[in-house]
Amino acid sequence: MEPLIALLIGVLFAAGIYSLLRRSIVKLVIGVVLISQGANLLVFTSGGLLAGRPALVEAGATVLEAPFGDPLPQAMVLTAIVIGFGLTAFLLALVCRAHEAVGDDDINAFDNTDT
Repeated sequence: MEPLIALLIGVLFAAGIYSLLRRSIVKLVIGVVLISQGANLLVFTSGGLLAGRPALVEAGATVLEAPFGDPLPQAMVLTAIVIGFGLTAFLLALVCRAHEAVGDDDINAFDNTDT
């Protein structure tokens, strides 16, 4: 399962970088979203992929029995998802306003945006 996730992370990063290098501002936003999701998946995978083993200490036990998934990367990914959503909303607002000002989504058309 982990090699498949590693391949998926690589594909997300590659597609994100490819989209960032396009001339369309909408594709630039899509690239940022893909890289953000790839980074989230990378951090989530670093905590370990274990099915059916929550990181909770059972009643009467003093230590957590191995194997268990690390809960810290899971919490970090939840925070990163919210931050990524906010960044995406901000970028989409910028794209809408830039499209109103310029009338095109080509990045080279943004040279003369001073009004």
